[in-house]
Amino acid sequence: MSRDIHEQHNELAGLIERHCFHEGIQKTAIPSLYLIRYSNTTEPDYAVYKPCLCFITKGSKQIFLANERYTYNPANYLIASMNLPVVGQVIKATSDEPYLSLKLEFTKNQILEILTDSGMQPMPKGNSKRALFVGQMEPNLIDAILRLARLLDQPDDIPFLAPLFTREILYRLLQGEYGITLAQIAMEGCSTYRIRDAIEQIMQHYNQPLRIDELAELACMSVSSFHRNFKEVTAMSPIQFQKELRLQEARRLLLSEASEAAEVAYRVGYESASQFSREYSRMFGSPPRADIKRLKENYEQRRNA
Repeated sequence: MSRDIHEQHNELAGLIERHCFHEGIQKTAIPSLYLIRYSNTTEPDYAVYKPCLCFITKGSKQIFLANERYTYNPANYLIASMNLPVVGQVIKATSDEPYLSLKLEFTKNQILEILTDSGMQPMPKGNSKRALFVGQMEPNLIDAILRLARLLDQPDDIPFLAPLFTREILYRLLQGEYGITLAQIAMEGCSTYRIRDAIEQIMQHYNQPLRIDELAELACMSVSSFHRNFKEVTAMSPIQFQKELRLQEARRLLLSEASEAAEVAYRVGYESASQFSREYSRMFGSPPRADIKRLKENYEQRRNA
């Protein structure tokens, strides 16, 4: 890491430490920008990523998409170009050197606007591309990220400058090694764009029976082509994708509401409470009641530490 980049990392780390007041993730005054801080390594965290850029200034993290593992640190950035159910885990953090990172969410329309306004015409490749990838951090990209983060110290400038700096960050990403992959989410007609539509349909109706033929028709593909392209983008089948959404939502409901597991199972789309319990245990390591009890105990321990 060059001296200039090292200094930029240190400045970003200082900004995050000043503005992230507690452990975990925190929304900022800058639209779609989040700060994250952990003073220790973490247990696996199940979440659905929206399209976003993730950048670490200290520490390291691993993300699992189905059976694939992505590890990144201050030398890299991670991008999720679509909604994806993932498992994240901070693997390097201490009280003296906490894990510090930021996440910037974006939309398909923002990507489309930049492609249109800049005159960029990336040539889409025929095959769908994985919607999660790790790229090498470049000086002009970290410079744009730093200028956006500096606005946290200049809140009056956020309404005018934050959209400009965000556009620059996305523009730099589109110019980078994964620019074509990112651009495909906004390019009508390419297979990745059509899979994105199917993903949104599953997200909106995750608790309803999955009709593969209807999803394939929405994507303008044959059933076999749809299955192949969906797995290429998400690393999982449509059924597995839906299952992960259901189980993550079930866990959230069990944590936030005093509901019985059977009731939650039916709410998220399961017809069999026993099947729900089996699949929940397979994903989270223990049955619903035991898992929620453990999570609540861990939360109390952290709060009282």
